[in-house]
Amino acid sequence: MSHNTTAAGQTSWESPSNIALIKYWGKYGIQLPRNPSISITLKNAVTRTTVNYSPKKENTPSIEIYFEGKLTPSFLPKINTFLSRVDHLVPEIKEFDLSISSENTFPHSTGIASSASGMSALALCIATIYKRVIKHSISNSDFYQLASEMARLGSGSACRSVYTDLAIWGECHGTNGSNNFAVPYDDIHPSFKGMKDSIAIISAKEKSVSSTAGHQLMENNPYAATRFKQAEVDLQEILQFIKNGDITAFGELIEREALTLHALMMTSTPSFILLEPNTLEAINRIHKYRKETSCPIYFTIDAGPNLHIIYPASVAAEAKAFIQKEISPLCDNGLILWDEMGQGPRELEF
Repeated sequence: MSHNTTAAGQTSWESPSNIALIKYWGKYGIQLPRNPSISITLKNAVTRTTVNYSPKKENTPSIEIYFEGKLTPSFLPKINTFLSRVDHLVPEIKEFDLSISSENTFPHSTGIASSASGMSALALCIATIYKRVIKHSISNSDFYQLASEMARLGSGSACRSVYTDLAIWGECHGTNGSNNFAVPYDDIHPSFKGMKDSIAIISAKEKSVSSTAGHQLMENNPYAATRFKQAEVDLQEILQFIKNGDITAFGELIEREALTLHALMMTSTPSFILLEPNTLEAINRIHKYRKETSCPIYFTIDAGPNLHIIYPASVAAEAKAFIQKEISPLCDNGLILWDEMGQGPRELEF
């Protein structure tokens, strides 16, 4: 293996956020999941990251971070933690000065996992430097597996963002899932292809409890052990629904998963509630509309108040009309972000 740590260059990636259908909640060790999860890779909610690298000039490499065009030293501790965690995978990265520049296509702190898109984009850039200057021959699948494992060390759910359509993270009987990195899932019935995700921004305020703190509270949650077992069963079930095209069973399961996540928050010590009154009103309106029309429109929620409204592409027109009329008035400034299942990250040309 020939190293060339005298090389300098630039790499740029666009990587999407993702929305978990089976939720990961609770971790151990360094960013390892207590239970398996599966997510939809999004298309429009992306982070674009460029890394300029050059041989380090001092003993300690210099790192600069720009976010949305502004030098942002407040991100340095997180990036330094990330680089120290990936050291065993790419130790040579310490030989470079790095200038990292990042921007999102979606509003910051709107309940879209910017850490997932941001950390996966950065991991893909670091993996590219590794590929270019350290290990010139690396297979495509090994490249994405390395990027996924590095992304996990930055933000757990980020490991799922490096794959197209759907990705599984975590060991689960009957799957090839790993706790160290995500794997793509592609046994998808045609009716699930291009699945829509309209994100209702109920509140654009920063959430009151961080996901990191929420994960830690699972340690003493009285329902934790039951939950971890339930997630395994739910994952095995949802894979069958996706394979067979059973939208109704899929939808009912993702709603239960979302409400289970928030029930776990409410039963933590201390307990916390991230749902807002308008979140509950939006859920009630979705249930009512579905009952009256049989339109397969469902919701999931991450660790925040905002609703991801999930529906197949085949009902996009009627679902969109319903969301604009009934859900948009419940949102912060009427904000709905229209997204869908996407093709994963892409390397950007200069």
